[in-house]
Amino acid sequence: MLNAIIFLILGLVLLVYAADYLVKGASQIATDLGISPLVVGLTVVAFGTSAPELAVSIMSAFKGEADLALGNVVGSNIFNVLFILGISALIVPLIVHQQLVRFDVPIMIGASLLLYGVSRDGKISLIDGAALFVLALAYTAFLIRQSRKEKDAEVITEYETEYGKHGEKPKWARNIFFIVLGLAGLILGSRWLVEGAVFIARNFGVSELVIGLTIVAAGTSLPEVATSVIAAIKGERDIAVGNVVGSNIFNILVVLGLSSIIAPSGVAVDAAALKFDIPVMIGVAIACLPIFFHNHMISRTNGAFFFLCYVAYVAYLIAEARQEATSTQAPQSCPIYRAG
Repeated sequence: MLNAIIFLILGLVLLVYAADYLVKGASQIATDLGISPLVVGLTVVAFGTSAPELAVSIMSAFKGEADLALGNVVGSNIFNVLFILGISALIVPLIVHQQLVRFDVPIMIGASLLLYGVSRDGKISLIDGAALFVLALAYTAFLIRQSRKEKDAEVITEYETEYGKHGEKPKWARNIFFIVLGLAGLILGSRWLVEGAVFIARNFGVSELVIGLTIVAAGTSLPEVATSVIAAIKGERDIAVGNVVGSNIFNILVVLGLSSIIAPSGVAVDAAALKFDIPVMIGVAIACLPIFFHNHMISRTNGAFFFLCYVAYVAYLIAEARQEATSTQAPQSCPIYRAG
C-alpha cells in the first residue's frame, strides 16, 4: 500500500513538472516560428496544461481501466470550473472576455452534451472518438482564425507579455529538449499514477471511477491551478478564465477522443457516471453562461458559490463510496463499482 501511495504521489509530481517543460518548449518554439503569442496562449498553453489528463486517460484506456480514463476527464472538468475558478475569483474578481461568453462557453456546453449523447449506449466507440477529435481540430482552427482578428490592444499586450519572445534569440536545442523531457515525464508519470491509483482503489474497496473523479482529477489539473491562480494574482483577465474553458473543451474532444481511438474496444462508460457525474459536469458548464454573462465578471460571491459546490460534490462522492463499501463488505483485493 505504501509503495502504491508513493507511486501515485511521484506520478502526480512528475506529470506537473513534465507538463510545465512541455508547455515551455512548445510555446517558445511556436513564437520562434512566428505564431502570435495570443494564438500560443489560446491553443498551446491552454491545451498543454491538459497534457496530464491526456497522458493518464490514454494510459488508463490502453490498460483497460476505462473508469479511470472517464472519471479523470469528467472530474477534471468539474474541478476546473468549481475549484479553480472559485479559488481564483476569491483572490480577485475575474473579468471575462466577450468571446468566451459568445463562443467558447457554448462550445464547452455543446461538447459536454455531446459526451452525454455518445455515452448513452455505455461506450465511447472508436467512431465516437474520431468524431470528437475532428471537432477539436475544427475548434483549434477557428481559434487561430479568430485570434488574427483580435482588436483589443489590452488583450494582445497581455498575451505578448506572458508568452512573447521578449527579444530573445531562438534556442532550438533547449526547447526541443524541454519537449522531449516533458513527453517522457508524462508517459512515466501517467504510468505510475494509474498503477498507484488502481491499486489504492481496489485495496480500499473504492471504484476506479471515484478515484478518477477525485484524486486523479485534482492531481492532473494542477497545471491549470497554477496557471489560473497566478494569472488571477497578476490581473490577467483572459488567461485565468480562458485557460479553464479551453482545457475543458480539450479534455472532452481530444483526451476522450484519442483515448477512445487508442483503447482496444473504446472507453466504457459506467452507469453511475452517466446518471450522475456527467450530468453534474453538464450542469456546471451551463451554470457558467449566466454567471459569465452578468457584467462579464466572476465575482467573489460567484467564486465562493463555485467552491462550495465543489466541496458538496466531493463530500457526496465520499459519503456514497463509504456507504457502498460498508453495505457490500467486499474483500480488500477487489474493487467495488458504484451502483448504476
